[in-house]
This record gives sequence, structure tokens and C-alpha cells, in this order.
Amino acid sequence: MDSANTTLFGREPELGVIGGLIDHVRGRGGALVVTGEPGVGKSALLRHASMHAREAGMLVLTASGVQSESLLPFAGLHQLLGPVLGKLDQLAAPQRDALRSALGMTDRDTDAFLTALAVLNLLAASATHVPALVIAEDAHWLDQPTSNVLAFVARRLEFEPILMLIAVRDDYRGAFSDAGLPALRLEPLPAAAAAALLDSRDPGFPNVARERLLAEAAGNPLALVELPIAYRQLGTGTVLPQWLPLTTRLERAFAARAAELPALTRTALLIAAVNDSPLLGEVLTAVRLLAGAELNLDVLEPAIRALLIDVDENELRFRHPLIRTAIHQQATISQRHAAHAVLNHVLDGHPERALWHRAASVIGPDEALAGDLEAAATLAQRRGGAGVAIQALHRAARLSDGPQRVTRLLRAAELAFELGQHDLVLSLLEEAELVGLGPREHARATWIRESFVDGIPGDAVQVRSLVELADRTAADGNSDFALKLLYGASLRCWWGEPGQAARDSVVATADLLDVSEGDPRLLVILAFAEPIARGTMVIDRLSRLAMGEGIDVMAIRHAGNAAMAVGAFGLASGFFASAVAGLRAQGRLGLLARALALQSWSAAQVTDLGTAIPAADEAYRLARETMQPLIMATAEAVQALLAVLRGDAEEAAALAERAERASVPVGGSAVLAAAQVARGLAALGSGDPAAALGYLRRIHDPADPAYHQAIRCLTIGDLAEAAVRSDDPGAIRTIMAEMEAAARRTTAPALHAGLRYARALLATDDQAGDLFDAALRSDMSTAPFLRARVQLAYGEWLHRQRRDSAAREPLRAAREGFDALGVIPWSDRARRQLRSTGETSRRRTPAAREQLTPQELQIVQMAANGLSNREIGQRLYLSPRTVSSHLYRVFPKLGITSRTELRAAIGASGPPAPS
Repeated sequence: MDSANTTLFGREPELGVIGGLIDHVRGRGGALVVTGEPGVGKSALLRHASMHAREAGMLVLTASGVQSESLLPFAGLHQLLGPVLGKLDQLAAPQRDALRSALGMTDRDTDAFLTALAVLNLLAASATHVPALVIAEDAHWLDQPTSNVLAFVARRLEFEPILMLIAVRDDYRGAFSDAGLPALRLEPLPAAAAAALLDSRDPGFPNVARERLLAEAAGNPLALVELPIAYRQLGTGTVLPQWLPLTTRLERAFAARAAELPALTRTALLIAAVNDSPLLGEVLTAVRLLAGAELNLDVLEPAIRALLIDVDENELRFRHPLIRTAIHQQATISQRHAAHAVLNHVLDGHPERALWHRAASVIGPDEALAGDLEAAATLAQRRGGAGVAIQALHRAARLSDGPQRVTRLLRAAELAFELGQHDLVLSLLEEAELVGLGPREHARATWIRESFVDGIPGDAVQVRSLVELADRTAADGNSDFALKLLYGASLRCWWGEPGQAARDSVVATADLLDVSEGDPRLLVILAFAEPIARGTMVIDRLSRLAMGEGIDVMAIRHAGNAAMAVGAFGLASGFFASAVAGLRAQGRLGLLARALALQSWSAAQVTDLGTAIPAADEAYRLARETMQPLIMATAEAVQALLAVLRGDAEEAAALAERAERASVPVGGSAVLAAAQVARGLAALGSGDPAAALGYLRRIHDPADPAYHQAIRCLTIGDLAEAAVRSDDPGAIRTIMAEMEAAARRTTAPALHAGLRYARALLATDDQAGDLFDAALRSDMSTAPFLRARVQLAYGEWLHRQRRDSAAREPLRAAREGFDALGVIPWSDRARRQLRSTGETSRRRTPAAREQLTPQELQIVQMAANGLSNREIGQRLYLSPRTVSSHLYRVFPKLGITSRTELRAAIGASGPPAPS
């Protein structure tokens, strides 16, 4: 029985799963993560899958991770894509250039997500004629940039004839474990199968020894093969210590076998173990240099006979990764340094690889080497390999002596923040603090920490600390960095509640900064910190903001955030449309997720469901992909509100609960408040005004975690409706007075529109008619839902006054408004009210968007605006085939047969495609 069959012994169910996926890949692609302890058979399963796929005529592409101290960005992609790089010219130019740069074929800046899209489309192009199997073996050792790209691709294979199989160890935590991919865990073999495997390999063991080996192997196929060999080598009266973990016992078994080899063979194995490449020529050249003599393949024969390595014409491979680990751990530090040093000389023609071996052969300080590593970090970052850049900077810092050490550690921490690696950020900052921070470095470290916490929680002490640091930074003449620190402080005022004194300190310091009064960075700080007191000023300055060509996309995003915070959602929608287009074009998916989340919130406030629905969906998906849990929760709170408007109360409740679950532990009052808005509106829609009153009053109670200074200004109309329909208008008397006072301080359109509605609802009968008329005469062009609700309430009031003829006109207008917006519960309510006046209504025709998923709606809107499948794919980070598949599904839903009918079918709803 060969080794592949041995490690697949008893794996018939798993083989069936893999075989089924391969057989059906033409109809549906996807990805599967294969997990299990070392030696359980993951690699054997993937080799079997590769053989099965090749027999079926599929294209098979493979990358194998290698445990190595040599770190090259996208080294795994080099392995994987080598056979298909001839198809690079089929990619759009930006993607082609990004991938060529990532692979070191050109020297230019690139973006990791654009590289990932390029890989997706290259694989899709390669699978045009035959399906493809992509294998990532020992993926826990792939370089991080490659892992991130493959995780990105794996999530987008549903409509591609591509199957991706990824093998990782049980204890792996990284890109694949966070990708939400289906997993297949290889369990140890059951007792009967384990016994059968042991007997098939070595049937001559005495019963006592056999039982001991079975117990120690614990169903692990590799152990069932290797431990008996070690047992016989040590003598029949000996077994390996049972208190050691199984992996350690296996490593010791391999180490014991290697220890009996000739010295030069052990040297060759060590060089192979520390090398990042399987090339046989590199190993033999290095051994010759160390030995000072000519050697050939004979030096490796003892290791081949000991079943430690396999050798072909060009490559040397260890038969299992644990063998490599055992060889490495068995060597002394000086031996490992010597192996790295000789590889540094051998790889003279490969400077990037040689540099890592040189770094591994030196005990610092060595400023020249540290400088080279820093340059390598810069190059890796330009190629999109931030993870490799972090490790290069960290190693450079360890080799540094002086102020450069802190500088390199802080730069590494900034990159770790960009990757979302919280623990690594803290570790790097702590290491820098132990070295010692000057005033500028202290400010920089504080900003890095603040960036990571994202304004959570709204801690008054931390707000004051940031403000004091901003004061000192501004006094040193660095207003730009002071703005960054104040932005961090203002975020704490938005996401949480630090108290009025903390808010005042942020505003006071911001007012003293030497920056333009219309600078969006300043306006967003003022809006987050004091959305009411500074609302009028922020709205006025934003209204005069020139948004011409060349303006920085971050400035536009800040302007959108500011407008959203002060309740100017018409302004916010325009800013966010531009910011989203710009961030999408730049491939800045982390910031794009944030912009989309707040764009969806703003669009929901003006009931632009064609924008809000796909924006919230994409925000959630990108926030999950870029590991931003607070933004995920924000998107879910918006989706809850949208579900209420569409009449799906069950889905709304589930989404609100998820948003609350994520926000309560971290004190995210903004998300919690948004969830209460959704719950309150849902209760109103379902006829439970008392429950609505309870949910909405929480947002106005400073003692409640859901209290939020800005969001409470959006709820006064809902509160008034809940109070009146509960026959308890006095319950909101104090809140109403507070909101009237707030309206005297800010011109926020959302607050004033809500107050006009509330006044009419709460008025006595002799005043209500005039107040409803006043509300309807006001400009509610950015509040169509509220306008229809005012019309509905007015019609209901007229009906109660026994004026049914007069009631029908506002009720008809309300019905038409609700129908156009697609807000189903309110459409139904308007119809029922009209029926009570003696008028029947035609059945409502569902809008096109109600039949589509959020992503289908987004794709349809872009297609209706004239974008090709390729252009849509570039904007949404999908392959053209995926876009085509979505459109294929959409046509029957919309009752159309061609792309030219899309615009009429959906009424060209939603934002225009960015140019």
C-alpha cells in the first residue's frame, strides 16, 4: 500500500464529497476549506482530488505553503498562476498592471484588491473552455498577501466553473478562517479503521505493543505509519513518551531517524528545511559551498532511503511538513545561521530572497541590513503585500540601534492597523514604548491606537486625552496631525456618548486650529462632536463647498459624514455618491465599506430604496471582508430599517437583534440607536404604538445605552405618532420641548420636517388642520416618505372629523406616494383608510426592485445605465461571468428578454453609474 493510499485509508465519505464537487463544478463553482490535525490526510485528499480532476480533463493549478523565514509577497501566486500567465493580456489594463506588479514583473504601485480581482478574472479566463481546480496545500504557510487574494477569490466562485480546495491545520487563524467558506474537517480514523491500517502496514506487532501504538496514534494515519518505524528503531521494549502531544511525538520520530544519517546528508536536509524553494540545485550548491568539495545526488540517498524526502530531476520535497519542522528544530542556532548564510550567497541572483536569508543569519544590530529590509518593506507595500512589509519592518527594527527602531516599529504598526491585526498592532506599539517615545512618536502611537478602536467606546477620559494631545501637536505647528487626533476624539462622540464637557473640549480645540473654515476635515469633527449646536454652520459651509474635479475623495467622504451627522441627508446623498465612486475606483475597500454604510443610512432617511438597499448589502459584505465588525453592525441596522419599509417584520427583527448584539458590548450607541429606530418603525407599521413608544424613547434617555444626540433628532415624528396612537401624547411632552429647543439651534432639514409632522399630530382639532397644511406646504422634496405619512395622517384626521370627501385626496396622494416608494405596510394602511371613506383602490403592483436581491438590483441599475458586464465587474469586484449569471436570473423576474429593456423595467432607479 503506497503512502497516498495509506493516508486515505477509511476516507471514503470525504472522497465522495470531493468527487461530487469536482463532478458538478461545471454547473456551480465554489470553495472548500479542508481542516484537520497534522498527519490526518489533508494533503493526500488534495492529491487525490488533483488526480481525479486531471482524469476528468480539468485544469489543475496548485500552490503549496512552505514554512520558511524567507518572506516574499505573492510567492504563492507565483506558484499557482505560472501555467496561465500567458492569458494576462485578456485582463483589463488596470488589472493586468496590478497583477504584473504584484508578481514583481513590473515596478509600480498597486492595490491588493485590484490584484485580487485580476486573479479572479485570470482564473475565470483560464476556465473558459475546461473547468479548473485550484489547490492551496498547507495554506497556513502561504504568504499572507497570497492568502488574502485567494480568500477574496474563493468568496466569488459561485458562478464560475472553478473549485478551490484549501488545506489548513486545525489551529489556523487567518484569511481562510474568516472568509465564511464551507469547511470539511478530517477527523481521526475510527478505532476499527485505525487498527486495520496498522495491521496492513505492520502486521507483526505483539498485542501489548499494538494496543499501545493504537492508543498513541489516536487514529492519526501518519502516526499509524511512522510510530511503528520509530518503535522498531528504538527497540521492542520502548515506546515514545505518551505525555507529549502527538505532533511532538511525530517530530521526535522524524528527528531520531534523521539523526542516524551521515553529517553531510543532515546538512543538506537542514539547508532544504530553511530554504523557501524546493529547487534541488540550490540545496546541492549550498552543500558544496559548506563542504568545500564537489558533491552529487548521492549525498541525499540516505535521506531518500529513510523515507524523509522525495527527489525528482529538479526538486527536493519533504514527505511531510513535520519532517521539515523536525530537521529545523533539531539543528543548533549556529547551524541554522550557517545554512541561511550560505543560501544568501547561493541566491546572489535573487536579491529579494537572499535578503531574508541574510537577515536570518545575523544577530543585530546591523543598520545596513535594517535599511535593506526597510526598502524591501516599501517594495512589498507597493505591490500590495502589506503583511510581508510588516514582517520586514519588524525584523529591521530588531536590527536597528537608535531612533530608527521606533520609527520602523510605528510604521509596522500602521500597516498592521490597515490589515485589521489588532493584537499585532498592540504588540508593536508596546515594543516601541519600551524603547522610548518622543513627543511626536507618542502622538503617532496614540493616533494608531485610536484608529483601531474606531471611536469605541465614547470614553470621556480618552476624548480629553486626545484633545490635549491635539493641543500640543497644534502648538508644534502640525495642524494636519492635530486634525487627525481630533477626528478620533469626535468619532468617540459619534459612536458613543462621552458627555457634554468632552464634546465642548473637542469643538473648542477645533475652533483654534489654523485651517480653512470650509475644510471638510474640520466640518466632520464639528458635526460629530456637536451635531445640534454646530448644525447650522456645518450645513451652511457644506452647501458652499466646491466639489469640482481634482478634489480629494477623502474630503468628499468627510463632507458626506458631516452632512449625515447634522441631518442634511439631501446634501449627504450627493457627497456619498461621489465618495463611493472615487473609493471604488481606487480600490480602497475598507473605506468603501464605511462610505456605503453611511450612504445607505442617508438614502434610507430620504427613502431612496434603490440606493439604500444595494448600498447596505455591499457595505455589509465588504465590512465582513475587511474585518470591520462595527461597520457590519451599522449595515445590519440599516438593513433592519429597510426590511421594515419593505414589510418584512421578521427579517427586520432578526437584523436589529444582530446589530444590537454587536454594538452593546462595545458601547456603540449610534448602532444601537439606529436599531431602535428600526424597531420603533416596525412596531408602528404593525399596529403596536405602545411598543414603538418604548423603543423610540430609549434614544432620548441620556441614561440609556441607545441615547444618541444626533439620531434622536430623526425620531420626533415617529414618537409623536406612537404617543398619539397610544392615547398618551403627554408621554413625549418633555422630549417635544427638547426638540423644539434643538430646532432653534440648527436648521437640520430632517429635524424641522419631523417637528412639523409632530406638531400637527399633537395639536388640538381646532389647530390640526392648519398645521397639516403648513407641513404639506413645506419643502419635503428630500423626505418623500414623511410627506406621504403627513398626507396619510391628515386624511385620517379628516375622516375622524367626518369629512370623508376631503379626506380622500390626501389619502390617495399618500397611497400613490407609498406605492412609488415601495413601503408596503404604509401602502396597505392607506388603502384600508381609503376604504373606510367609501373608496376602493386597485391592487398594488410590486416594484421591480422588490423582486430582486440587493446585489441583483445593484447590477441591474448599472446595466440599465449602460455599463458592460466587464465594467460592472470592475466596480463591484466580481467576474464578468458572475455579472452575466445575475442578469440571466434577473430577466425572467422582470419579464424581459434583453438588456435594452432593463431601463424601462426598473424605471432607471438608483444612482447613475460612476463615470
